[in-house]
Amino acid sequence: MNERYDQMYLAATQYYVQGETMESIARRLDISRSTVSRLLSAARESGLVRITIADSASSHSPIARALNDAFGVAVHMVAAHGSATLITRIDQVAQRGASLLAEVVDDDYVIGVAWGVTMAALTRHLPRRPLAGSTIVQMNGGASHHTSGVPWIREILQSVGDAFGSEVTLFPVPAFFDFAETKQAMWRERSVRRVLARLARMDVAVFGVGSLTGAVASHVYAAGYLEGSERTALLADGVVGDVCTVLIREDGTFADIEANQRATGPTPAELQRVPRRICVVADPLRAPAVLGALRAGAVTDLVIDDVTARATLARIAPVRARA
Repeated sequence: MNERYDQMYLAATQYYVQGETMESIARRLDISRSTVSRLLSAARESGLVRITIADSASSHSPIARALNDAFGVAVHMVAAHGSATLITRIDQVAQRGASLLAEVVDDDYVIGVAWGVTMAALTRHLPRRPLAGSTIVQMNGGASHHTSGVPWIREILQSVGDAFGSEVTLFPVPAFFDFAETKQAMWRERSVRRVLARLARMDVAVFGVGSLTGAVASHVYAAGYLEGSERTALLADGVVGDVCTVLIREDGTFADIEANQRATGPTPAELQRVPRRICVVADPLRAPAVLGALRAGAVTDLVIDDVTARATLARIAPVRARA
């Protein structure tokens, strides 16, 4: 290691582990106090020092415990100020999601990342934590007949890659194919199979929940990925939203929805093979879709604001099984 790294390591160890003051470290290393301060800042920025914050008391509240008891998920609940706007809540939840993601990833991990409004917010809060041998993989396609979706989606994926010093693998297919037969043919292509093979090895997946009726429009419904007539038909079929562009009903069913034969994201059943599945959401109008994702078993960690958690819990009731 070079001399600056050695100094940074010693300063960080003495300050964070041994509890010495900056003045004491400066004397021990024969440098100025301001240099110690810069070394500690560099240690945090480089990922040498990782500072984590325990879940707030809200994560152990009756609402969080009720969701945990009902679905067996870890609930990381953010209590925003009562007057906070929805945009503020999304940003606060995204910040907690970014912190959790940085805590759970490790060297050689395959990290699946979906795209969407919440994921874009999450990337703005990711701390820098370089990982050795890790890979970021786009979980679902992003093109449509209106847009390639590539620049915006690439920016989301690359932001995660930059934070973790990881290789980024994009998924160059549409969000929805026009025909199920086209998807089946594409799934045999070597370039697509390469991405699918990486997705099959995911250690962590992070995603939001799309909603047909969210207060903040989900990108998949607002950007022309589905026609108006398709959305009307989906609503009539009980569809409330999606996880990674796989459409779901509030009761957690998804397998018999025709559009899912054309969707490119992993199904909730496929997601269940991933050890950690972090769902980040803040919008009480998305509560039906959140409930669908939970019932489908797509989630292990739910990062959510208190208002959305309360709205989700209020909807828990026996649902009539579909024929």
